[in-house]
Amino acid sequence: MSLTRREFLELMGKGAVALGLSSSVGYAAWTTPVKEALAENAAKGGNLPVIWFQGQSCAGCSVSTLNTVYPDIAEVLTETISMEFHPNIMAASGELALKVLNDAVANKKRQFVLVVEGAVPTNDKGLYSTMGEKDGKHKTARDWVEKLGTSAKFVLNVGACASFGGIPAAEPNPTGAQPVSKIIPQATMINISGCPPHPDWIVGTIAHVLLFGMPELDEYNRPTLFFSKSVHEQCERRSYFEADEMAEDFGDEGCLFELGCKGPIANCDSPIRNWNNQTSWCVQSGSPCIGCCAPTFPDHEGDGIYAALPISKTHGIPWTRKA
Repeated sequence: MSLTRREFLELMGKGAVALGLSSSVGYAAWTTPVKEALAENAAKGGNLPVIWFQGQSCAGCSVSTLNTVYPDIAEVLTETISMEFHPNIMAASGELALKVLNDAVANKKRQFVLVVEGAVPTNDKGLYSTMGEKDGKHKTARDWVEKLGTSAKFVLNVGACASFGGIPAAEPNPTGAQPVSKIIPQATMINISGCPPHPDWIVGTIAHVLLFGMPELDEYNRPTLFFSKSVHEQCERRSYFEADEMAEDFGDEGCLFELGCKGPIANCDSPIRNWNNQTSWCVQSGSPCIGCCAPTFPDHEGDGIYAALPISKTHGIPWTRKA
C-alpha cells in the first residue's frame, strides 16, 4: 500500500483522539495503513537490521517498546525490523551473542541501525557498565558505543538516559554518566527522550526512517512529529492554570503546577496520545508531569522533580501572579 509522508504524519501525529477514534478497535484502524506500508517496504528491501545496546539502564525503555500495541511487538520484530541483538529478548548468550556485535563492527559498516538505551559511564575507565571481555579485560559500554556507533547507519537514542544522561547523570553523578551524543558526537542520531518513551514514538520513528528517511528533528534531535509542543499546551488541566486555580495536594482538582508539574518545559504529545493502549497519562492519573522528556530531567537545573518551577522558567506562559 502506497502511503505519502503527509498521510503518514497525519496518521502518526493526530492519533486516534484527533480522528475521533477512542476504542482499541479504532486505534488499530488508524494504524493499518502504516502497517501495510511497512510490510510493502520490507517485501521490497528486507527488514531493517537493528542492534539494541544497553548501557546504564533499568530496561524500562525496552519494556515500553515491548508493550507496543498497534502494531504489536511480534509484528515489529518479524515484519518491520530484524532485531539482531537485544540483551533482554535474544536467545544467544556469551561469546555467541558478542559475535553479533563484533561482526557488525568488522563487516557491516553502515548496514545496521544502533539503538542505545541507557547512559554511558565514563569515570574509572567506564567500568560501571561492561559487556563481555577481550584479552582478559572487560569491554565497557563506552567501548561498544564508540565502535558500534561509528559503524552504524545512524544511532537511535531511546530514553532520557541515552538522549540526555537521565537519572544516571543526576547529581552527584558518581559514574560520570554521559548521553550518547557526548561519546560519539560525530554520529548521525535521533533522540527519543522520555522515562520511558511512549512505544509509538519509538516504532513511529523507525517507521518514518524506513518509509521516508530521517524525520524532521528539533534542536535536541527529537522528532518534531512527537515532541513539537509542550505538555502544558496540550494539558486537560490548562484551563485551571489560566484561571489560577491551583491544586494544593495530590488528588485535588486544579492545576498541578505548584506540586512540581514540569509541563511548561517538557515537550511531548502524551496528553493526546495517552499510555497503556490509550488508557491514561501522568496528569490524568493525578501526577504532575515530571518532565522526563526534557533535557534537564531529573534535576531540572536544581528544581528537582516535585519542586515548583520558578516562574522565570515557564517560557513566557501568561501568569497572573507576581514573579
